[in-house]
Amino acid sequence: MAITYTQHTLEKLEVLLKDLQYKLRYEKGNFKTAACILDKNKVVVVNRFSTLESKINVLAGLIQEIEVDEDSLNEKQKQFLYTLKKSTLQL
Repeated sequence: MAITYTQHTLEKLEVLLKDLQYKLRYEKGNFKTAACILDKNKVVVVNRFSTLESKINVLAGLIQEIEVDEDSLNEKQKQFLYTLKKSTLQL
Protein backbone atom coordinates (compact mmCIF):
# COMPACT_ATOMS: atom_id res chain seq x y z
CA MET A 1 0.00 0.00 0.00
CA ALA A 2 1.36 3.42 -0.91
CA ILE A 3 0.65 6.68 0.83
CA THR A 4 -0.58 9.72 -1.07
CA TYR A 5 1.70 12.70 -1.49
CA THR A 6 -0.61 15.57 -0.59
CA GLN A 7 -0.46 18.50 1.80
CA HIS A 8 -3.17 16.77 3.83
CA THR A 9 -0.94 13.70 4.33
CA LEU A 10 1.93 15.93 5.45
CA GLU A 11 -0.36 17.66 7.95
CA LYS A 12 -1.54 14.28 9.32
CA LEU A 13 2.11 13.24 9.79
CA GLU A 14 2.87 16.52 11.58
CA VAL A 15 -0.09 16.08 13.96
CA LEU A 16 0.86 12.46 14.63
CA LEU A 17 4.42 13.46 15.54
CA LYS A 18 3.12 16.25 17.77
CA ASP A 19 0.82 13.84 19.60
CA LEU A 20 3.80 11.50 20.06
CA GLN A 21 5.53 14.38 21.87
CA TYR A 22 7.97 15.19 19.04
CA LYS A 23 8.82 18.77 18.11
CA LEU A 24 9.00 19.21 14.36
CA ARG A 25 11.11 21.99 12.89
CA TYR A 26 11.62 22.97 9.27
CA GLU A 27 15.04 24.58 8.92
CA LYS A 28 17.11 25.80 6.03
CA GLY A 29 20.66 24.65 5.66
CA ASN A 30 23.20 22.64 3.75
CA PHE A 31 21.86 19.24 4.68
CA LYS A 32 20.23 16.70 2.44
CA THR A 33 16.58 15.87 2.78
CA ALA A 34 16.41 13.94 5.99
CA ALA A 35 15.10 14.04 9.49
CA CYS A 36 17.13 13.60 12.59
CA ILE A 37 16.35 13.23 16.26
CA LEU A 38 18.53 15.50 18.36
CA ASP A 39 20.02 13.94 21.48
CA LYS A 40 16.91 11.92 22.29
CA ASN A 41 15.09 15.22 22.84
CA LYS A 42 12.35 14.25 20.42
CA VAL A 43 13.14 17.11 18.05
CA VAL A 44 12.84 16.33 14.36
CA VAL A 45 14.54 18.67 11.90
CA VAL A 46 13.55 18.59 8.23
CA ASN A 47 15.04 20.64 5.40
CA ARG A 48 12.46 23.32 4.65
CA PHE A 49 13.43 23.41 0.96
CA SER A 50 12.65 19.73 0.39
CA THR A 51 9.82 18.78 -1.92
CA LEU A 52 6.46 17.75 -0.49
CA GLU A 53 7.15 14.14 -1.51
CA SER A 54 10.54 14.15 0.23
CA LYS A 55 9.10 15.60 3.44
CA ILE A 56 6.36 12.96 3.52
CA ASN A 57 8.82 10.13 2.82
CA VAL A 58 11.18 11.32 5.54
CA LEU A 59 8.50 11.78 8.21
CA ALA A 60 6.69 8.55 7.36
CA GLY A 61 9.99 6.64 7.37
CA LEU A 62 10.87 8.11 10.76
CA ILE A 63 7.50 7.16 12.22
CA GLN A 64 7.96 3.63 10.89
CA GLU A 65 11.27 3.36 12.77
CA ILE A 66 10.48 4.86 16.18
CA GLU A 67 8.74 3.16 19.06
CA VAL A 68 5.23 4.48 19.34
CA ASP A 69 3.11 4.62 22.48
CA GLU A 70 -0.26 3.94 20.90
CA ASP A 71 -2.09 4.79 24.14
CA SER A 72 -1.46 8.48 23.41
CA LEU A 73 -3.26 8.26 20.06
CA ASN A 74 -6.94 8.40 19.18
CA GLU A 75 -8.53 5.75 16.95
CA LYS A 76 -8.12 7.77 13.74
CA GLN A 77 -4.42 8.28 14.43
CA LYS A 78 -3.95 4.60 15.26
CA GLN A 79 -5.55 3.69 11.94
CA PHE A 80 -3.25 6.14 10.11
CA LEU A 81 -0.26 4.67 11.98
CA TYR A 82 -1.21 1.13 10.93
CA THR A 83 -1.51 2.34 7.33
CA LEU A 84 1.94 3.89 7.58
CA LYS A 85 3.48 0.76 9.05
CA LYS A 86 2.11 -1.28 6.13
CA SER A 87 3.07 1.31 3.50
CA THR A 88 5.93 1.01 1.09
CA LEU A 89 7.67 4.34 0.67
CA GLN A 90 8.91 5.46 -2.73
CA LEU A 91 12.52 6.42 -2.14
